[in-house]
Amino acid sequence: MVSRQLYRDGMSLFAAAVHIVTTDGPAGSTGFTASAACSVTDDPPTLLVCLNRASQLHSIFLENGVFCLNTLAADQRDLSESFAHRSDMTMKERFALAEWGKAESDSPALRDALVCFDCRISDAKEVGTHWVIFGEVQNIRISHSKAALLYASRSYHELPLSGSNR
Repeated sequence: MVSRQLYRDGMSLFAAAVHIVTTDGPAGSTGFTASAACSVTDDPPTLLVCLNRASQLHSIFLENGVFCLNTLAADQRDLSESFAHRSDMTMKERFALAEWGKAESDSPALRDALVCFDCRISDAKEVGTHWVIFGEVQNIRISHSKAALLYASRSYHELPLSGSNR
């Protein structure tokens, strides 16, 4: 069997987009930084995001039943760090660091995000140390950023994007 550390070391080389996952509703407004997110299927459009079970945020997301996956542009590293819960900032202070609008679900949508996926939670499963939250995409807003923020080898990187397909 593969050790936890070997798995973590291998996955650290797996480049991933950086996101801030947000929600708002009856349970309140919150968000967290995630790199563990991916597409599941395009029919119906569904994605998943993983949230550490040690975090108490999952109950807020599940009660609200919605979330917005805000994919970050390269110049939003500081915002990513703030929502990674590595500081003593309150959630209100974290949201005050950027301009936010509201997605159709009422989840906070980052105005300068590379892309915002507005989702309704369709399922959630406990898998090992994490919650896997599935979201059926209800709406998408794409911006015209010049670069994406990636996380690989335990550090941030910038990926220039071509403007030819926009």
